[in-house]
Amino acid sequence: MIAIEISTPGGPEVLLPVERPRPPCGAGEVVIKVAAAGVNRPDVVQRQGHYPPPPGASDIPGLEVAGTIDEIASDVTNWRRGDTVCALVSGGGYAEYCAAPAPQCLPVPRGVDLVHAAAIPETTFTVWTNVFERGRLQKGETLLVHGGSSGIGTTAIQLARAFGARVIATAGSDEKCAACEALGAERAINYRTTDFVTAARESTGGRGADVILDIVGADYLQRNIDTLARDGRLVHIGQLGGAKAQINLGPVLRNRLTITGSTLRPRSVVEKGAIAQELLKHVWPVFESGVVKVIVHKTFPLQSAAEAHRVMEASTHIGKLVLLT
Repeated sequence: MIAIEISTPGGPEVLLPVERPRPPCGAGEVVIKVAAAGVNRPDVVQRQGHYPPPPGASDIPGLEVAGTIDEIASDVTNWRRGDTVCALVSGGGYAEYCAAPAPQCLPVPRGVDLVHAAAIPETTFTVWTNVFERGRLQKGETLLVHGGSSGIGTTAIQLARAFGARVIATAGSDEKCAACEALGAERAINYRTTDFVTAARESTGGRGADVILDIVGADYLQRNIDTLARDGRLVHIGQLGGAKAQINLGPVLRNRLTITGSTLRPRSVVEKGAIAQELLKHVWPVFESGVVKVIVHKTFPLQSAAEAHRVMEASTHIGKLVLLT
């Protein structure tokens, strides 16, 4: 098969198409003939040498795929050869074939093609577990999403609105802010020109946000704390702005705040499988009804993975980038 290899840590140019053996089908797994693979920021960090795959995972980048099941382990009983699926994987997505744990596979939502299905797993697994499980977002509450025009952001805005929450988003340009508002954000704040703390508090009548989904980390930590409402929850899923910060604990104590976070890739198959079942029950219906849409900015041939990474790093895109085999 053709796969994209990280020849050495570095820039996008180190992503090279190579011939590799098809992945074996291990116990509890299926092998998917990949039609499309999502591109995510963790892929960029892995390419740079800062996010190695977990033990046992493929060194080929790529955390989500969609395609057709081509091979099934003897102990897998809930899938059949020829089923169309999308799957969350710990690596190996940038290839013509990809092995996936059976519990991390989901049927492609009705009405969604394979290209758009490839852009679903990473964002929905991340948003569901962080916004709705760890962040406990409830109907009528306000969610502040940083990076609202990203794949995670466009998913979080739409899912929060679908479940009855208000949404405020931040983004880095007026065009991106307009896209966030078109997806359902009541207000989108251009963080380059406007202080998001002041704007978010104005938008909530001075109350603040109940839940904040943050990809920035240290640079935003104190400002996020200052933005939260009483009993608010700050959920960290990234550290683009650094990993270490000093904070004033006063507001945390006075307002009974919760600061939490998580990473998805190292979690066990059992944990990810449980999330998959929650998605099938709660999230797949809103995709199938058309209430939530998959936002794909651009597609690229698999061999052009380097160009997809250049677009990702330029941060001019809105939604997801997808590779086509």
